[in-house]
Amino acid sequence: MSDLAYSEKYTRKDHRQWSGDWELIHGDAYAMSPSPAFIHQYISLRIARQLDEQLEHFPQCHAVIETDVTLSEDTVVRPDSMVICYEPDEVLNRAPELVFEVVSPTSARRDEILKFDLYQTEGVKYYAIVYPDSHKAKLFELVEGKYRKIADFSDETVKFGLSACTLSFDFSFIWRRK
Repeated sequence: MSDLAYSEKYTRKDHRQWSGDWELIHGDAYAMSPSPAFIHQYISLRIARQLDEQLEHFPQCHAVIETDVTLSEDTVVRPDSMVICYEPDEVLNRAPELVFEVVSPTSARRDEILKFDLYQTEGVKYYAIVYPDSHKAKLFELVEGKYRKIADFSDETVKFGLSACTLSFDFSFIWRRK
């Protein structure tokens, strides 16, 4: 018997046939279950709601939630919230310009390491990693092909300059409960 390690790689064709919620990153499959906890969904909704309202007057840009983005033959991810500045086909197949990932205990390493590197490589202009427990978001901007940390945000408003629009995002809004 061989001592060689075996690792099976998958493609987007395989991904389309799977039941349940999965992401595919560089051919490796990652389960997205169980479904996110209430606070994760609540914060994701608050982010998407604010993005959608900000983009109301920019028809070329769209706020999108939990939708598969096919980045290559072996990579399909599902960001929590994102902004695309193009008219999508049936399938999203270009990198978003802005991505928000809400961290949960099961997704922390994937969001902080694997997706950080992936979004950087794919040219996502802004990446926000949101931490519900600490009411904080780490925001990164792509500068000359590398992410540079802008700052940690809790109560501040940040202006995002995207290719087809500019929007102001109030981080305090995502924590506020009425």
